[in-house]
Amino acid sequence: MNESRQQLLFPELHNIVDTHRPVNVASIPQRSPFRYPGGKTWFVPTFREWIGSLHSNPEILIEPFAGGGIISLTALFENLVSYVIMVEIDEDIAAVWQSVVNGDSEWLAERILSFDLTRETLIKEISRKECDIKEKAFQTILKNRTFHGGILADGAGMLKYGENGKGISSRWYPRTLAKRFVDIRSIAEKLTYRRDDGLDVIREYSDREDVVFFIDPPYTAGGKKAGRRLYRHCTLDHNRLFTLCESIKGNFLMTYDNAEEVKAMAKKHGFQYRLVPMKNTHHAKMEELVIGKDLIWMDN
Repeated sequence: MNESRQQLLFPELHNIVDTHRPVNVASIPQRSPFRYPGGKTWFVPTFREWIGSLHSNPEILIEPFAGGGIISLTALFENLVSYVIMVEIDEDIAAVWQSVVNGDSEWLAERILSFDLTRETLIKEISRKECDIKEKAFQTILKNRTFHGGILADGAGMLKYGENGKGISSRWYPRTLAKRFVDIRSIAEKLTYRRDDGLDVIREYSDREDVVFFIDPPYTAGGKKAGRRLYRHCTLDHNRLFTLCESIKGNFLMTYDNAEEVKAMAKKHGFQYRLVPMKNTHHAKMEELVIGKDLIWMDN
């Protein structure tokens, strides 16, 4: 049976077929200073394709659940949009992006380069309670780079053995991290950060035709527990999110865990979905859902 006939007879099958191979993340420019659980570096090529499929480059990209921010940073560094609004409610992550917007990227770079990382200095630094936003940002980067999986949620612990027995130093690359902050400084004027509820921000900008959204919510639909383990703020009304997306006059692209409940919500709200292959942190091949208004560009 040829592909076009198969699409006519079994459209639901065509909605979940994808022939692309998992992206080699080493080939993607690493813009974010975070080692972020659930990060979307692997999704960058698909995001580029999506922007290229639009009739014109959007003025503003909003990322309502920004996390490590790789999609927002890529959009600015590659001039895919004119302006970005990053939204993240977690106070630790907020400190980092707010420091960038405040003009403290170079301070963070110098602080990273000058820090002598040992278990003792790490404990002393992250135990400090009285500190300003940029100092809290430095604490956050320290924890992100020395805790298991980069997890910042309550209960996360320090690396013990790490890569090749390097322990807490396994993911601490001072020069690389410092350079990323220095580079981010060059696009900071095109970036707004808001510590806010992502759903509220979607509603606020939903009637703007010049705005697009990249939506990567915590994966807790269908009883999934990963989000609860990885993120401090993981509670989300998924049905409300899908309802809000119906009101978006511009465009959006949403990524989700491959769950039957999510597929059902997409169908209910009239959205298309596809499966995109990726590799998890253990290099196992997996598939994630991509949801949007019109995903025909993904079938080429």
